[in-house]
Amino acid sequence: MAGHSKWKKIKHQKGATDAKRGQLFTKLAREIAVVVREGGPNVDGNYRLRLVVQKARDSNMPLDNIERAIKRGAGGEGEVLEEVTYECYGPGGVALMLTTLTSNRKRTVGEIRATLVRAGGSLGEAGCVAWNFEAKGVITLEADKEKAEEVALLAIDAGADDVKVDEGFVEVYTTGENLEHARKALEDNGVKVDSAELSMVPKTSVTVSAKEAEQTLRLLDALEELDDVSKVYSNADFPDEVLEQYQRAG
Repeated sequence: MAGHSKWKKIKHQKGATDAKRGQLFTKLAREIAVVVREGGPNVDGNYRLRLVVQKARDSNMPLDNIERAIKRGAGGEGEVLEEVTYECYGPGGVALMLTTLTSNRKRTVGEIRATLVRAGGSLGEAGCVAWNFEAKGVITLEADKEKAEEVALLAIDAGADDVKVDEGFVEVYTTGENLEHARKALEDNGVKVDSAELSMVPKTSVTVSAKEAEQTLRLLDALEELDDVSKVYSNADFPDEVLEQYQRAG
């Protein structure tokens, strides 16, 4: 199981404070507005909007906030944002991909570069790490060993490309187009899904040392704290003991 996915799960658990939720809701509202401007406000006709609205609901974002973000995007209100992807390197040569929503590229790239340099990372050229990532739908959930095997069979029947199971943690990989169908199939069979979203999944991972893992985890946290950064992906495979310590740190 990729250590990055475990990090995302721990990050989600640690993001339950009011301050963290507020920052997440702000980022989700911006993403909703951008997706609406690009594909329209009709949830049934806008595939990306359906996914981000579902993500907002999974994050317990109030319905009023979601509706306001849709209206703001449909009305062309607020700052004009564009989606920009940056490719970077972290400690130990870890590959990073960042998705940002920005109204000022110069500001955004300056903040990203400064954050990377402080952690021993660097900003890369276009294409330097993108070759190692592919877009996939990723569904995550918790299940004991017996239940995990059942979930894997259900997911494969629903058209999943792959299922990975590790110590009660399950990841289901799909094409982007099949993500919603696979999620619904699991939930219709009583499976509680923790998250389902489009992601950039690394083709190959890098196992990092304990020291590099700690540095990389701090870097990922710092990048996610940046207002303009909406998503952070890496190919780091973190040692379990470092993730356990990271989780205990609160």
